[in-house]
Amino acid sequence: MRAVVCTDATLAVVERPEPEPGHGQVRIEVVRCGICGSDLHARHGCDQWADLAAKAGYDRFARSDQPIVFGHEFSGEVAEHGPGCRRGLATGTPVVALPLLRGQAGVDTLGLSVHAPGAYAEQLVVEESLMMPVPNGLSPEVAALTEPMAVAWHAVRRGEVGKGDVAIVIGCGPVGLGVILMLKAKGVRKVVASDLSPGRRALATACGADVVVDPRQDSPFTAVDRRGHLNDIPSALELAVGTREKLERLPVGWWHAWRLGEALGAAPKHPVIFECVGMPGVIESAIEGAPLFSRVVVVGVCVGVDRFTPAMAINKEIDLRFVLGYTPLEFRDTLQMLAEGKVDPRPLITGTVGLDGVDAAFSALGDPEAHAKILIDPRSAAIAP
Repeated sequence: MRAVVCTDATLAVVERPEPEPGHGQVRIEVVRCGICGSDLHARHGCDQWADLAAKAGYDRFARSDQPIVFGHEFSGEVAEHGPGCRRGLATGTPVVALPLLRGQAGVDTLGLSVHAPGAYAEQLVVEESLMMPVPNGLSPEVAALTEPMAVAWHAVRRGEVGKGDVAIVIGCGPVGLGVILMLKAKGVRKVVASDLSPGRRALATACGADVVVDPRQDSPFTAVDRRGHLNDIPSALELAVGTREKLERLPVGWWHAWRLGEALGAAPKHPVIFECVGMPGVIESAIEGAPLFSRVVVVGVCVGVDRFTPAMAINKEIDLRFVLGYTPLEFRDTLQMLAEGKVDPRPLITGTVGLDGVDAAFSALGDPEAHAKILIDPRSAAIAP
């Protein structure tokens, strides 16, 4: 079969042996595969990622001198069942799968380990237990976006954002756009999006953002009515004293009323901020600009060293959360949302190439005005998106 292999940052289309499914595994024909931002970064920076993964106990992450087949966002069709499979899905069934593969040494990440080749290829092997049929005749293009949309859905769930909360999305690349789509699918009524790129701001509007700002001209933190948000320390101090004085007038101990209010969820309003850039300095700028008690969900992956001032986050009592990936249930639920039309990620798809066009697609994705998500069709002869 043909596949795109990355070695020492060079992408090349090569012939490789047809993969053989192991116990409980299935070989699938790749129909579409998305090019992820992590693939772009891994091309030149996978050794740094590998060092970080090793510190967390995973020493099988991709290394630059290894022949890596990227690709963890994909849809395909069942081609062959390996030994020990339940064979619940017939040959030819359209499927997606979580990008994890069990080997003798443990579970590896598909497309980001030499031990688990990904979907920049005509075929790949997946775990039968992690494979799901594509329902409702969902197109392979949209089905291939199940994985990145599951990342966004996990981030939104971790943010615990309510329908009446203000959600602020910093960075409108594919990750940020996915977060916007999932926030609107959850019913969040006020979503603010911020990006330097006019093209990406336009995509944010297409994905449902209610307010879109250029951060060079306007702050996303002041772009909507902040009624109820506490924007400085004196306001928080006045709220504490004023609330205490009001509760003193009640015929019960003020502490009983305060405790009841906490039990009922009474608390200062605050936005939920999604950092989807992954560049040094963005977390600190979010902490500095956010109202008091804000929740900051870090979705963008900054591999290098970053810094922020803890005292500022402490003074504002910022809730800082980091997210990674998704659960199998979130992956399944995302697929269902796509199939039922609750989420439409098609505005993200800005081009399609064949295997011979992957190198050009990587270059094209460097221009935020031109592209957001480019898909690979292994049977296509297209060499430019």
